[in-house]
This record gives sequence, structure tokens and C-alpha cells, in this order.
Amino acid sequence: MSDPDTHFGYRQVPLGEKQALVDDVFHKVARRYDLMNDLMSAGLHRAWKDALVTAINPPTKGRPGRLDEKTDRPFALLDVAGGTGDISFRTVAAGGAGTRATVADINGEMLAVGRERAYAQGLDDVVMFVDANAESLPFADRSFDAVSIAFGIRNVPRIEVALNEMHRVLRLGGRFLCLEFSNVDVPGLDALYELYSFNVVPALGRAVAGDAEPYRYLVESIRRFPRPNAFADMMRAAGFARVSHRAMSGGIVALHSGWRL
Repeated sequence: MSDPDTHFGYRQVPLGEKQALVDDVFHKVARRYDLMNDLMSAGLHRAWKDALVTAINPPTKGRPGRLDEKTDRPFALLDVAGGTGDISFRTVAAGGAGTRATVADINGEMLAVGRERAYAQGLDDVVMFVDANAESLPFADRSFDAVSIAFGIRNVPRIEVALNEMHRVLRLGGRFLCLEFSNVDVPGLDALYELYSFNVVPALGRAVAGDAEPYRYLVESIRRFPRPNAFADMMRAAGFARVSHRAMSGGIVALHSGWRL
């Protein structure tokens, strides 16, 4: 029996082929990924990620450790599709000595960049990098206090499977946070954003990273991602409670939140 179809950008492809195509995109852009994020978002991605880390709410520097009173363990974040480690680095920097982060990503090239950066920043003892598929996380049930995914969920072939996995590894009382591109809801801005996305972003990719196609795919994949209310329903179906979302920058991105209760 053949796999059901899914989408790669606007192309319909067999489900079994999408992961390999996504891997190829991020292999091509790994070394320039963070630079391109700055250029594509005019630096706004930094503010969006700051909002995500604030919501993760790691142990503060003023309360070093904030260890669990019963287990004497540190606060543990899992950042899925975290590649180069940006969210994890921000989280341990915002937290204190009791904060640890694990980056799970299926792309070896992105992980290699992240490991290099962790070593350079002296964070290789508090940020781990694990080769892992979001649809089959190699972690025990209820292992993490928080699970995050930033701009990665739309690239997962079976989003509902990944949501179930992220719910499974989250501890009771833990929070899931997803930062993802959304639907611009400001009249006039939507047309400008469309023009920018489909014309400027691929041109930037060609000029900076040497290849426009990966960035054309990334733009197209944004358009296919479920609208916030539909994604909220998917989160609830995976078992998350108190599901909500917050639009930012006129709806360019949304911060989705859910709890394991």
C-alpha cells in the first residue's frame, strides 16, 4: 500500500517522501539559517523568540536552580526541530543554574552547527543535541517540564503524530509552546507580506545562501499550515488543555500554548 499524499510547498508528494525533501532543504541552508532569519524578518524573529522564552518561564537567575523539591532535579526543556540551538541557548541564558535544554532535530547538519555553537559558548554541559524525529521522540514519558517548537511544526509530515509525541514526553503541569508563522490579519499588510514573501525572500536566499528554492519552499509551506483555530483543535485532540494562541506582528506569527494537566 502506498503512503497517502501530503504537500511539499505547493507540490503534492507521497507522505514517505516529504521528510527527505525537508531534510534536503535544511541541509542546504544550515550554515546560513540564522543569518537568513535576520534578513527575512528584519530582525523581528528575535522578539518573537524572546516572547517564546518568556512563556517557557525557565528558572530565573535570581533563584539559581529552582530544583523540584521532591526529585531535586533541574528544569528541563525539550526544543523540537531546534536545529542550531537558538531557543535552547536563549532559555538557559534566561534561566539559572537549574535549567537544562535538549535540542531534538532530524537534520544532522543543523545539529552540527548547534553543537559547535554550544561548545564555543561554553554551554555544551547544559544543552544537549539529539538526532531525533518529531514523530518518534526517543525520550521517556513525562521527561520534560516544557516542550517547544519554533518554526518547525509546519515541516513535520504528520503534525498530529508529533503533537501526540510532544504531549507524551511532557510532565504533568508542563507547558507546550509552538511559535509558527500564521495568517496576516491587517488589511493592506497582507498584500505587502504576500509580495515580500514570494519575491524578496527567494531572492535573498539566492543572494545570501546561493539557492532560492529552499526559501521558496519555506514560504509556500507557511501558506499551507492550518489557521490558528484549526491548529488549536489539533492540539486539543492530542490531549493538551487550556489551549490558546496569541497573534504577533499583525498575525505574521502566532504563539500557541497548551498544558498537560
